[in-house]
Amino acid sequence: MPDEPRVAIETVVVGHAGDRELKADLYRPPSPNGAGLLLIHGGSFVRGDRAQLRAYGIALGRLGYTALACEYRFATDALWPAQIDDVHAALEYLHERAPTLGLTSDKIAVVGNSSGGQLALMAAALRRWPVAAAIALYAASDFLGPGARAHGSPEAMAFLVGEDTSDEKMRSISPITYAHANFPPTLLLTGNRDDVVDWRDSHAMFLRLTEVGAPCELHVFDGAPHALDAIPEY
Repeated sequence: MPDEPRVAIETVVVGHAGDRELKADLYRPPSPNGAGLLLIHGGSFVRGDRAQLRAYGIALGRLGYTALACEYRFATDALWPAQIDDVHAALEYLHERAPTLGLTSDKIAVVGNSSGGQLALMAAALRRWPVAAAIALYAASDFLGPGARAHGSPEAMAFLVGEDTSDEKMRSISPITYAHANFPPTLLLTGNRDDVVDWRDSHAMFLRLTEVGAPCELHVFDGAPHALDAIPEY
């Protein structure tokens, strides 16, 4: 039997941050379905890389999705909003090249896990570029909520935002602040044994989006920890 067509993988430069190139891995399906996904890795804003989502890029490519797995500057190198600025650069790249990739702007979604999930929700909230839908896995949504406060927020967030850890600053980086009726359709996934990001963050985001009339689904996996998607059974 002939080999099945493979997902093509290419590393591209999506922008620059000072003298640094911002790179991303582009996953092109053998049979594109016209929809695109920006994949944003996790790592608490201080570690991780775009290769973390390689399995996602390949699996989604086999289903026909064109995926772009991006990187962003860590908090150890640049404070917020560097991280969301870099995500926006990748989203801009995907939109500007949509015609040559067989995509349209109304079929580009964002997907992220952990800190990448927060960035996906912020990209959907700020709408600098059109976002058709947002998928966030075990993502922080409220840095003033009880879950975040249990981990030392807002003071503990100084590593990301600098000296200004005021409530106003925390609200500005909390996706829940931007919940409104026009928020893109959102899927939230989390586990109720997550000791890194409390599952109630996803629950609170779900309740707020539902309250304002935005389409949202929440899936809570019983007994699942942080990074539940790395566990084979899930």
